[in-house]
Amino acid sequence: MRLQKYLSHAGVCSRRQGEKIILSGRVRVNRIVISELGVQVDPDRDRVEVDGEKVELLKEAVTIAMHKPRGFVTSCDQPGEQTVMELIDLPVRVYPVGRLDKDSTGLLLLTNDGRLHHQLSHPSFDHEKSYIVTVARPISNGALKKMASGLPMMGRITRSATLKRISSHKFQIVLKEGRNRQIRRMVRKVGHKVTRLKRIRISNIRIGNLEPGKWRYLTEKEKKDLTGRIQMER
Repeated sequence: MRLQKYLSHAGVCSRRQGEKIILSGRVRVNRIVISELGVQVDPDRDRVEVDGEKVELLKEAVTIAMHKPRGFVTSCDQPGEQTVMELIDLPVRVYPVGRLDKDSTGLLLLTNDGRLHHQLSHPSFDHEKSYIVTVARPISNGALKKMASGLPMMGRITRSATLKRISSHKFQIVLKEGRNRQIRRMVRKVGHKVTRLKRIRISNIRIGNLEPGKWRYLTEKEKKDLTGRIQMER
């Protein structure tokens, strides 16, 4: 098995990310640093380490849904910050899929399945994500229409989005892309400021009544439906 495939099946990262990790010299096989692609490993005989920590093939793929609270960063390790990993007590290591900024709340998926992580993170897969947005002052229908039709941002126009007004200060937005702090930037473009941002859905997975700081395993139906959607979107 190619080393980058091993890392993916071990839940460390996607194959593409595995290539980057290998080239950076962070991987050792049988105590020898590997810094080039093409190396083959035998899962039954070889010892593989990343950053000095042994990694093994998954015995079971685990994916969970979390309600990320405000004040936590979406990272495995960030000095001086509270991370979402502090909210989890699992016998296996899982990794956040995508990001929610520190001041945002809502649905976050975490998994040890490298392939699923890649499919949920990569922009070539058009997963819908739904958010509830609250702004500081009443927002006009014209401003909502501008955001729905697309705005210039970071050198290109944002993809069209679906928006639905909830109240004078609140609306729901559905995106099929996720650029850095995209919604906050879009709202700023139309002259407003976000005061609250909550993600309520990723593809077919909904936050439901999950309380802030809590998590749950995906149901078998959710996992099956998610896999089916990924295949259709691809």
